[in-house]
Amino acid sequence: MQFTTRADIQAPIAWVFQQLSDFPAFERQAMRRGADLRRVDALPRPGKGSAWDVQFQFRGRDRKLHAEVVAFDPPSGLSLLATSPNLGGSCTAELVALARTTTRLTVALEITASSLSARLLLQSLKLARGNLTRKFETAVSEFALNLQDRYQRRPGN
Repeated sequence: MQFTTRADIQAPIAWVFQQLSDFPAFERQAMRRGADLRRVDALPRPGKGSAWDVQFQFRGRDRKLHAEVVAFDPPSGLSLLATSPNLGGSCTAELVALARTTTRLTVALEITASSLSARLLLQSLKLARGNLTRKFETAVSEFALNLQDRYQRRPGN
């Protein structure tokens, strides 16, 4: 199951990539939402090989996954690969400079199943595909607007 969307951000590509690769901020956000997150790499700064073990609840059940940065190409984008016993997925964020202060963010998410129960879960998600697509597009759009607002509120702007 795949989802793809894009959003334009009124901020330079280097600044957007810096925010996109601010993993500690994403870690704090996941913990605020109830996830138990543990960094499992020893890298001194964000990059290829950054990895986390994550536990969270989804549809009333505890879920565990391992997420790892598999591509890190400043300032063009990055890719994450997530694996769990039943589901897998990848998320790619690509950045393109449209102008000196405008960046296009394209996010692609793919979810795959590796067991019968996970296939059934994906099948039920496919029935709600329109709603899920709308939620995905809204989340990416809100993230882009949040980045744009933070860039414009910086001191000196």
